[in-house]
This record gives sequence, C-alpha cells and structure tokens, in this order.
Amino acid sequence: MDTIIGYLNNMFASLPRTEQMAMLKQELLGNMEEKYYELKHEGKSENEAVGIVISEFGNIDELVSELGLGEVRKEEGLGLPMLDELAVEGFIAAKKRSGLLVGWGVGLIMLGAALLILISGLGENGFMDSVFSEDAMSMIGLVSLLLLLVPAIALFIYSGTKMEKYKYLESGFSLPYPLEAYIEQRQSAFAATYTLSLIMGVGLCVLSPIAIFVTSAFGDEYSSYGVAVLLTIVAVAVFLFVYYGNIRGAYQRLLKTGDFSEAKKEEDRFVGAVAAVIWPLVTCVFLVSGFVFDQWEINWIVFPLTGILFGVFSSVYNMFKKKDAA
Repeated sequence: MDTIIGYLNNMFASLPRTEQMAMLKQELLGNMEEKYYELKHEGKSENEAVGIVISEFGNIDELVSELGLGEVRKEEGLGLPMLDELAVEGFIAAKKRSGLLVGWGVGLIMLGAALLILISGLGENGFMDSVFSEDAMSMIGLVSLLLLLVPAIALFIYSGTKMEKYKYLESGFSLPYPLEAYIEQRQSAFAATYTLSLIMGVGLCVLSPIAIFVTSAFGDEYSSYGVAVLLTIVAVAVFLFVYYGNIRGAYQRLLKTGDFSEAKKEEDRFVGAVAAVIWPLVTCVFLVSGFVFDQWEINWIVFPLTGILFGVFSSVYNMFKKKDAA
C-alpha cells in the first residue's frame, strides 16, 4: 500500500490544494485500497496487486479534465521534455559511472600527494642514500605525483564527456507520475546505503590523524610517513563521498529535491564560485610551503583546516539566505 499511497500523492502534487481535491484524493485512495485488498485476497502478489490497482485507477487525466484543471497540468510541463524509463535508467547509470571515475581521479591525486610526501621523507631520512640524493628522492616523489595526476585528469575529462548528453536536464524536464513514484521508491531503498557510506567516510577522516600520532611516537623524522598514511585513508573516504554522493545526486536531480531545489541551486552557484578561488590557492600554499620552505610534516593541515572553515562559511551563508528569505 505504501507504493500506492506514494503514487497517489505524486498524482495530486501539481493540482490545487483545495478541500474539493482533498476529498477527491481521499475517495480515490479508499477505492484503490479496497481494490488492492480484494486482489490480495484473490491470491495476487504484492507487485501484481499494485500494478493492477495503478493501471485501473492511475490515469487521472480524464478526472482533471472534468474538473477543469487541465490547463494547470499543461502549463506545468509546457516545453519541457518528458523523461521515460529508459532515459531515467540511463541517467542514473551514467551518474554512477561518473561518481566511480571522479572518485578514482580524486583518489589518485591524493595518493600522488601521499607518495610525494613519503618518498621525500625517505630521502630526508637517508633511505637509499647510497643510490639517490635527498634532492633526487624529492624529484622522484614529484614525478610520482605527476604520473598519477595525468590519469586522474583523464578520468575527470572522460567523466565530463559522458555526462554531456544529460546537460539538457539542467534546463528542466518532467516525469510521468508512475516513474516519479518509482524513483522515490528507489531513493528510499538507497538511503540506508548512503548513510552507511557517509558514516564510514566521516569515521575514516576522524581516525586518519592517528597515523601521524603513531609515527611521531617513533620520532619527528617519521611524521611524514604518518602524513602519507593519513592522505591514503582520506583518499578512501573521499571516494566514498564522491561515489555514493553522485548516486544520491542522481535521485535528487530527477526528483528536483535537496541539492537540486531552486533555493539550493542559487546557494551552490555562489559557494561554488568561492570554492573555485579558494581551493586552488590552498593547493598553491601547500606546494610552495613544501618545496620552498620544506614544511611537508605540517603543511598538510591547510586542507582539513580550509575544509572546516569553508564548511562554516557555507553554513553561515545559508543561514543568512534563509533569514533574508523569511
């Protein structure tokens, strides 16, 4: 029955919320419920009963026309493409692939930074001193970073080209009510998986500094190894955030909720513009402080610190936006 109730709610979502419509909705729900239990009593399965009920009662177009509400429905979807099940499944699959590719790309960049710090630390501590000098080890670390940076950028570009065909969704679209109900059902089923990935990712980020504390216990010269381990752990966490966040974003895009509501879009445009300036600057500070001032053991802190401050900035901005709207 939950599927039928959700479907019915979607059917009436775009109609005027009047007492007449509420009574009509309640009457239709009663008829659908009666038919549902009648079919279950006849031995029909859950899916069969739901399918039959929706097919018999799900077409509300004639009812809307009789009530003179046809123009409301027409204006809502005027000029917007109507997505079918094939387009929806294709978009969700593309977002999954995009999340996988981008997640791997970000992970490779962070692993490259971890290798740079690890190999530079080994050079400072005299590892393979008879073969490579400290400067040579630093150069090998830099080369390792660049070698991982190239495939990471390739993954970003490839992911972007694959999502290009769905750019038209940003201009607006409409969904048939049965398909919208189906997407909501899938989103509800995915919620537990997304929550688990979020908990695991945050947990890894919180626990990652332990690597620095453990390696520092053996001496300050080993702290760079801890930083390399920290970045590797954070790379796993970031992959979880990106991959599962992309899947969640696909459902939100189709249902026009959460991050894809109109208010959220306006907020993201401003915050995204600020992020486009802040994060490249932070990366420059990280590289300059490492190569020029040799502060690899401490300069990594700019990333979590910037992340925290940027999160506070986003929250404050959102709070003021809501206050202005009120």
